[in-house]
Amino acid sequence: DQLTPQVPIIERVLDALGICRVGAAGYEADDVIGTLATSAVVPVEIVTGDRDLFQLVDDSRDVAVVYIGKGVGASERIDESEITRRYDIPGKAYADFATLRGDPSDGLPGVPGIGEKTAATLLRTFGSLDGILAAAARSDGGFPRGCHAKLMSSLDAIPAMRRVVAVARDLPLGTLDTTLPAQPADAVALDALAERWGLHSSVNRVLEALASVHA
Repeated sequence: DQLTPQVPIIERVLDALGICRVGAAGYEADDVIGTLATSAVVPVEIVTGDRDLFQLVDDSRDVAVVYIGKGVGASERIDESEITRRYDIPGKAYADFATLRGDPSDGLPGVPGIGEKTAATLLRTFGSLDGILAAAARSDGGFPRGCHAKLMSSLDAIPAMRRVVAVARDLPLGTLDTTLPAQPADAVALDALAERWGLHSSVNRVLEALASVHA
């Protein structure tokens, strides 16, 4: 409730600074990030405290996550090898892993009875969620004991959970000018906003950062 009224002010400050902001109606910021990261032709580092974006990590395209879940000072660089080290799954299997395991912080139940270790074992064995479901459907005796009934009981829910976990990568964002400005686009408006809302300290830090980029 306290954040919502601040959003228009933040937008006005960014406009006065001349810093590009991007959004898409009906989509979350994660989806915009996913689209930008997927379409980028340069190396990408996604700074986030949201583990859902681990699914965007792609060593072949030099897309990594700088994870700040424990604070900016304790940031960690996440590539495919780090995902494997943390979760013992293939580096690009995080979305399937999260679907199976669930995530209470996102209200995602996952498959009841299948926790992190079991999800990792299934993904290592069958490669992907599609591979797991195909093996469970065959029911030829090669599926881990105790998991078959759990998966079968969640068959109807799994497609919806996959959609919740999946980050969009193809939003129509149009042409963007993401060039960082050397000077504010509207210094008078920026100073007025800083004075009105007590933002001088924050604005000055942004201006110092922009100056360092162009130094």
